[in-house]
Amino acid sequence: MTISNESLVIILLVGLVAGWLASQLVRGIGFGIVGDIIVGVCGAFIGTWLFPQLGVRIGSGLVGAIVSATIGAVLLLVVLRVAYRRGRW
Repeated sequence: MTISNESLVIILLVGLVAGWLASQLVRGIGFGIVGDIIVGVCGAFIGTWLFPQLGVRIGSGLVGAIVSATIGAVLLLVVLRVAYRRGRW
């Protein structure tokens, strides 16, 4: 499986936007560009796995990907906040 340069850029941009939105919604201070991308991409994996399991269809396209990844990233940050109740959390 190969990923084109354009696909990689789209994945990184969706991850960045979703990670940033999730950190704003969970009232975090953000993790920087790299951290937000990682949180957003992990959130996209969570969202694309979780929503079909629940029978929920978000939509297709770039906006659907951002919404799905953002919801997944918010869930990830909430779980991390509950798991680690120390420091700046």
